[in-house]
Amino acid sequence: MEGLIIREAQLKDLPTLKAFEQELIKAERPFDPTIRPDPVSYYDLEEYVKNDHVKVVVAEFEGALVGSGYAYAKMARTYLDHTQYAYLGFMYTKPEYRGRGVNQQIVEVLLEWAKSNGLSEVRLTVYNENYPAIKAYEKTGFTSHINEMRLRLDT
Repeated sequence: MEGLIIREAQLKDLPTLKAFEQELIKAERPFDPTIRPDPVSYYDLEEYVKNDHVKVVVAEFEGALVGSGYAYAKMARTYLDHTQYAYLGFMYTKPEYRGRGVNQQIVEVLLEWAKSNGLSEVRLTVYNENYPAIKAYEKTGFTSHINEMRLRLDT
C-alpha cells in the first residue's frame, strides 16, 4: 500500500493502541467463550512500548494509525531445537484497510526484528475459525503447526 509507514509505537499512540486492543477483543469474542466480560484487557501496552525487549509497531497512513503488532522473544520448550523464538501478537488492522497488505508489512518488520535478535523461529496464535487471519498469515509464509484443544468442566 503506497504511503503506508510502519514505525515503532510511541507513548503518544497509547489511546489509539488501547482502542485497537478493544476492537481486537470484540472481534475475538465470537471465537472464545472464555474471554471475561468487559472491561477486559489483553496487554500492558504502555509497558510493551517502553520495554526494549518488545518491538511494538504501528502502521500509519496519511497521519492516522491503521494497524499494529508486536514481537518479543519467548522461551521455547526444552526439547525443541531452539531455545527462544519470536512471538507475534496484537496483530490488528482497521477494517477499511484490510486486504491491502497492511498486516503483511507489519509482519515483515517484526520478522526483521526477530532476525536481528538472532531468533530463527517465529510463532503466533490464531483462532481456528478466524479464516481471514489464517489466510493473511499463510500469505507471509506461516503454516499451521499445532491445535490447542479445550474442555470446560462444570463446577
